[in-house]
Amino acid sequence: MPIRQLCRIFDVHPSGFYAWLKGPASRRERRDVKLTGLIKQFWLESGSVYGYRKLHSDLRDIGEKCGINRVHKLMKLEGIKAQVGYRKPRHRSGNQHVVVPHRLQREFNPMAPNTACVTDITYIKTHEGWLYCNPPLKSE
Repeated sequence: MPIRQLCRIFDVHPSGFYAWLKGPASRRERRDVKLTGLIKQFWLESGSVYGYRKLHSDLRDIGEKCGINRVHKLMKLEGIKAQVGYRKPRHRSGNQHVVVPHRLQREFNPMAPNTACVTDITYIKTHEGWLYCNPPLKSE
C-alpha cells in the first residue's frame, strides 16, 4: 500500500512519518553496529574461519557483553559464515602396513591338508564405495 494511504489509516501525518524515519538510531541499533564491526574484525583476523561460537568467545574475552544468539543473528544479517570443514591435516603415525608375500603363487590346490587357507570375497569397501567382485565363471 502507498505510504500516504497507510498514514491516513493510522491517523499519522506523512511528514511526521518521514521525520520518524530520519530520526536518530536507537541505543540497540548503535550497539548492533558496534558489535557487527567487532565481529567482522575478529572474523577477518581468524582468516574467515571462525563461527559464531568462537566469535562470541572472543567478544567475551575483550569484555563485551552480548548473547551468543545475538552474535549469530548479526553474522547472519551481514552474511558472515564460518568455514565448514576446516581442519589441519593430520600427520600419519605408527608403523607402515606390511605387505605379506604371495605364498600360494596361484596354486590353489595344495598338496597336503592344512597347509593353505583361502577365502572368497564378494565385495570390498573402498573410498569410492562398495566394490562388488564377480565370481569367475565355470567352464564346462
